[in-house]
Amino acid sequence: MLAGKLYTLEQTLQEATDSATYRIVLNAQHPVFEGHFPGRPVVPGVTMMQTIQELLEGKLQRKVVLKKAGNMKFLNMIDPHAHPLIDVTVQHKEQEGEIKVTATLKFEELTFMKFQGSFVTAS
Repeated sequence: MLAGKLYTLEQTLQEATDSATYRIVLNAQHPVFEGHFPGRPVVPGVTMMQTIQELLEGKLQRKVVLKKAGNMKFLNMIDPHAHPLIDVTVQHKEQEGEIKVTATLKFEELTFMKFQGSFVTAS
C-alpha cells in the first residue's frame, strides 16, 4: 500500500456516485526515488497505477485487481519536488462483472497520465 508512505490523501475535491477527484501530496523522501532516478526523481508508472487502484478501492470499499489496461498514456514526468500536489480523478462504471475505469493524474493544466481500463473485484 502506497497511501501514507509514497503519498498522502490531502482532500477529496469532488465526489459523486461514479466518480471522485482526490488531491494527493507526494512524499519526495520516499525510498523509491533513490533508485528512480538518483538526482532526477520521477514517479514510476507502476506507482501511478497503484495509486489509481488504491483510490478506487477506497471509493468502492472493496479490493480490486487490474484486469485490462486498454489505454495508458504517460504524458509528463512527475518530479515530486517540482509537483508535490497531484489531482487524481477516477471515474468508474460497473458492467458485466467488470469495473470500467477512466482516470487522470494532473495538476492544474499539466496532465501526467491518462488511463482507461478495467478492474475486477479481488477474490
